[in-house]
Amino acid sequence: MSPAAICLTTIVCIVAIGTAIGFLAGVRRRMDLEQWTVGGRGFGVVLIFLLMAGEVYTTFAFLGASGWAYSRGGPTLYVLAYLTLAYVVSFFILPQIWEVGRKFGMQTQSDFFAVRYRNRYLAGFVCIVGIVCFIPYLQLQITGVGIIVSVASFDGIGRTAAMAVAVALLVAFVFASGVRAVAWVSVVKDVLMVVAALAIGIGIPLIHFGGIGPMFAALAHTRPGHLTMPGATANLGHAWYVSTVLLTSLGFYMWPHSFAASFTAKNADTLRRNAVVMPLYSLTLAFILFAGFATVLITPGMSNGDLALLTVVRQSFPPWFLGIVGGAGALTAMVPASIFILTAATLFAKNLYRPLFAPAMTDDQVAKLARAMVVVLGVISLSLAIFSSATLVSLLLTGYAGVTQFFPGVVLGLYWKRVTTAAVFAGLVTGVAGAGFLMLSHRDPLFGLSAGFLALCVNFFIVICVSLLSTALSGAKD
Repeated sequence: MSPAAICLTTIVCIVAIGTAIGFLAGVRRRMDLEQWTVGGRGFGVVLIFLLMAGEVYTTFAFLGASGWAYSRGGPTLYVLAYLTLAYVVSFFILPQIWEVGRKFGMQTQSDFFAVRYRNRYLAGFVCIVGIVCFIPYLQLQITGVGIIVSVASFDGIGRTAAMAVAVALLVAFVFASGVRAVAWVSVVKDVLMVVAALAIGIGIPLIHFGGIGPMFAALAHTRPGHLTMPGATANLGHAWYVSTVLLTSLGFYMWPHSFAASFTAKNADTLRRNAVVMPLYSLTLAFILFAGFATVLITPGMSNGDLALLTVVRQSFPPWFLGIVGGAGALTAMVPASIFILTAATLFAKNLYRPLFAPAMTDDQVAKLARAMVVVLGVISLSLAIFSSATLVSLLLTGYAGVTQFFPGVVLGLYWKRVTTAAVFAGLVTGVAGAGFLMLSHRDPLFGLSAGFLALCVNFFIVICVSLLSTALSGAKD
């Protein structure tokens, strides 16, 4: 067999095993809306870990982080910082979110806003923002599959064909099996991902430089500015680093899928234990970055940094190992893409269409509409992946700038009784509009700071001020 055939056969086998496990996990249970979205609220420590770990190791971690290590350098180190801080945040807020979710039967993030602020239009707006921010994240995963299959086939299979097949597979997978299937597929994905990350991060520096230490010494000698701020960029300095770490750590569990994943737990302590364990899992990201930094010296001058990891693996390892890495990477894209598309479809059907256009819809009708939206969202994401040229990390940060604007409404809603609906609505609209304007007009960073973080600060300021003003006016009338 040719090297390309060996690689592709290995990838197909790995993806087939993973999806088969997911289908078996899903079809054993009746797929009503509760089971499809939150798994019956019975996930223990193991399933919660698998589900949330599956959401962490996306194509961003596999290809995007190594791509930025290759093309941007020092600024990429924000990845190692924000995940650890995100788990600290989750330790304190997710158990409270789970408590209110269990009490009021919540299934989505918009349910939280609808119950806490008693305003269907605010909940609808949260739903729209969440879906819009999901699109670049879905696009990221689909683009990643295209890159993986193209490189693994030694350019014998085009990206468009690979992405189309991947979207068809994940749509069928989500349509049939729901959130429980996603958690079980993560078993295969996580094992392969950890093995691949360690093998790549240790093996590539060892093969080409004699070890990780000599690799960094060679990089520091040849490209001394690459490992410092702003690295190979002109404007991603220390202020950008700090503001981006804060933005992404606060926004990590504001993604609708991560927020809703907390509802699947069987109790609050499960989420606390998960927050303690998850940082250990994220240590393997460092090995992905090692491979990206090594590729700077091994294959300099690549125009697309997102290709760096798989290109150096193809040069350094036999075809069967490239197939294992490619299979792990394909599942790394498809598992989170499945949960993203499931969550976005549920948001549309349950929190936008039903309350605003068809209040009489039953849960069964909502579930059917959500399944139909899975197909629609898959097609939209595929179209954007085919025609967009944005880097994987840029797509991720675009989404983060939007979803982090939910943070004031969630945290103040949990801990401050005086926060008002009007204040949260005003802050959210201002934050989303501000972040969107700055990023679309290419003013990110602004004054050296992340545009999304600046928008979040304005958002917080408006929510607090409007809430205090509303309380003062209400007291004066009394």
